[in-house]
Amino acid sequence: MPAGAKVVSEKREKKTLVRVIFIAPNTGAVVPPLQIFFLERIDTPTGRMLIVTDDEQRLRAVDWEDHEQRMHKLLRRHYGAEAIELSEMLSPSAAQHALQAYFEGSRDALTHWPAATSGTDFQRRVWDALRRIPVGHTVSYSALAATIGQPTATRAVGLAIGANPIAIVIPCHRVIGANASLTGYGGGLDRKRWLLAHERTGRSQPEELISEV
Repeated sequence: MPAGAKVVSEKREKKTLVRVIFIAPNTGAVVPPLQIFFLERIDTPTGRMLIVTDDEQRLRAVDWEDHEQRMHKLLRRHYGAEAIELSEMLSPSAAQHALQAYFEGSRDALTHWPAATSGTDFQRRVWDALRRIPVGHTVSYSALAATIGQPTATRAVGLAIGANPIAIVIPCHRVIGANASLTGYGGGLDRKRWLLAHERTGRSQPEELISEV
């Protein structure tokens, strides 16, 4: 271990993680350690999903397992290529239970669930506006742009939506085209269609999704 390094241990879900904190030799300043995030996998009617939380149980990423590379890319983009480390969870988190409740019909289970992001100020404004879209409702890209006070920024809003790392919880699936078309969705249009139908009815429809994927 390099000189001037300290080892700090922390426990979560009975798993010990070792962090190395480096002390700058000239100034004595502490160089921030890696951020430790926790990864778990959950089966859902829309496919197997990935959940990433921090040590305060805040969501940092939610995506589908078939888009795992995209999730890692977004995490690197938001936090830095060498700034985070993912550790597999040993037991289900409260966030996983909330996501399960959502799929089982508790449509508001995720509405106020704590999440933390590290995007730009503009991106976070868009993501905050997304979380204010009520369950069972949709808005257009232009309406969302107007909501954040930038009605001409429709394209930038679309780009911010595409950079959203926390699917479903930051509900970009509730944004549709001005003509009510579904437009695009990072998880695929079949999943977007399923999520919107689920939120309108509160009932799971796994057979319909499986037949379309």
